[in-house]
Amino acid sequence: MINPVWLRSFCTLVEIGHFTRTAEQLNMTQSGVSQHVRKLEDHLGCPLLVRHGKSFTLTDAGDNLYLEGREVISALSGIEMRVGANPAYEGVVRIASPGSMGLKLYRHLLTVQQQHPKLVIDYRFAPNASVEQLIAENSVDIGFMTSPSTLADISSTAVAEEELRLITPAGINTPSWKQLMALGFIDHPDGAYHAGLLLSANYPEFQHVKQFDSAGFSNQVNLILEPVCMGLGFTVLPTYAIEAFGNTAAVTVHRLPHQIRETLYLAVDRNKVLPNRVNTVIAEAMACLK
Repeated sequence: MINPVWLRSFCTLVEIGHFTRTAEQLNMTQSGVSQHVRKLEDHLGCPLLVRHGKSFTLTDAGDNLYLEGREVISALSGIEMRVGANPAYEGVVRIASPGSMGLKLYRHLLTVQQQHPKLVIDYRFAPNASVEQLIAENSVDIGFMTSPSTLADISSTAVAEEELRLITPAGINTPSWKQLMALGFIDHPDGAYHAGLLLSANYPEFQHVKQFDSAGFSNQVNLILEPVCMGLGFTVLPTYAIEAFGNTAAVTVHRLPHQIRETLYLAVDRNKVLPNRVNTVIAEAMACLK
């Protein structure tokens, strides 16, 4: 295989047409340029140029090598630029988070993509365990979670808090334990966890979410409040999920005396250096969550 350094010296010599100026261009000695040409000739087994004092003319082989070689050198230069490039607003950024946070972040990050079309947002909604697994498998670049990662290779940093709220059908101003028992619970993937945090802090009667009759279940975070607004039951959700629901007039959102805030964590592979585009998305997400 032809040595690309020798080839670059030869192509530069052909374009400049002078050994001394070529050496200056390449930060080499004139003898170094001559040596590269001779090594190419030895490698190919044929002369590439005919010297006439301080000038030269190309042989047929030299002419053919230059035509082919300049394409190779151009391609190599392009590779160097692409590999070394680290733009802040270009490329795909893969993100995963639980649904409530995703409802908040995804819309915001899409507006960033509108402003910078070469920045592509790949967003996945997943529970905490799946988020950290996606990071570990290099299926996503960053994740947001509502609990610290349990995996040694994943760094998780607390970045924000999200308040949990009790949501009942409209018309219930101060929900009593008896009213909640009569309504029944609209469950969701994090329903038992969220209800346990908030209700145990505000209702001494609470022991477990299974104390309530099951009034429904949805794994689509943007649809969990639909049965609540129809009077079918109550639920507990983070504020971002409530804000994303378009018909809040049909429900009552209660801020209970003992407030519970869920900590939000940024999770990344601790062994990786994040490219600029990922740092851009992290900064935008932090601004959105404040």
